[in-house]
Amino acid sequence: MASVRASRPGRVLVVTPTYDEVENLESSVGALRASGAVCDILVVDDASPDGTGELADRLAASDPGLHVLHRTAKDGLGRAYLAGFAWALEHGYDVIVEFDADGSHPASALPAMLAALDADATTGLVIGSRWVPGGHLVDWPAYRRRLSKTANAYARIVLRLPVRDVTAGYRAYRAEVLEQVAHQVVDSRGYCFQIDLTIRTHDAGWRIREVPITFTERRAGTSKMSGGVVVEAMWRVTVWAVARLFRRRRPRALPQASAPGFVGSHNPDSHEGDG
Repeated sequence: MASVRASRPGRVLVVTPTYDEVENLESSVGALRASGAVCDILVVDDASPDGTGELADRLAASDPGLHVLHRTAKDGLGRAYLAGFAWALEHGYDVIVEFDADGSHPASALPAMLAALDADATTGLVIGSRWVPGGHLVDWPAYRRRLSKTANAYARIVLRLPVRDVTAGYRAYRAEVLEQVAHQVVDSRGYCFQIDLTIRTHDAGWRIREVPITFTERRAGTSKMSGGVVVEAMWRVTVWAVARLFRRRRPRALPQASAPGFVGSHNPDSHEGDG
């Protein structure tokens, strides 16, 4: 697999999808602004009935680096991110960050993630990771820890990916990576979306680095992740692993553009991933 290189990162956009995050959004934006990272912020709101979109507009009125993308209906985490990626690329950003608005992702880790991306031109993705040395989980029940750790280990092994936190949702991408792979991503559910992008980034020849973070359970509101989403994602991981093995053995039977195993459906009720 050939490696690729990119120019040094410049303008950074943090994309934060929201659905009913009125209790968390202002503090999350404040944490980003206090982190020391030089970045703009894009809130992608899926017509939250609790007024999150209106709050985002009020915050944007006093922050010229804060932008709001209003969507007309709840359409899932993956599609919210894809809309945010498209907006970022259209407006010329060099680095696009995925960031949860619920307070679970530590904004204080963003400078280290951006530095890791800047340090190596062959690195296309930096993941804020719970499952590397130095990574921690706070206020997670034991069953969720076991579920996440097991799911990540299974995905890493069967997909043969050099990543310990495959399902993580705190990420910094070079724009060049998303220009290459985001248009190919057709499975937009929370877990599946993150795994899908990880596979495609790796297969495109980019290095992936992980920076340890402390992941904290959301401060307010209700988690939108369900056990059914996890089970379905692990089933899809199995399908993808078989397809990748078949592609390696018979490369001409499955052209690169066909992306075997990615079925293209989505679940609008899944607006939250594993991490």
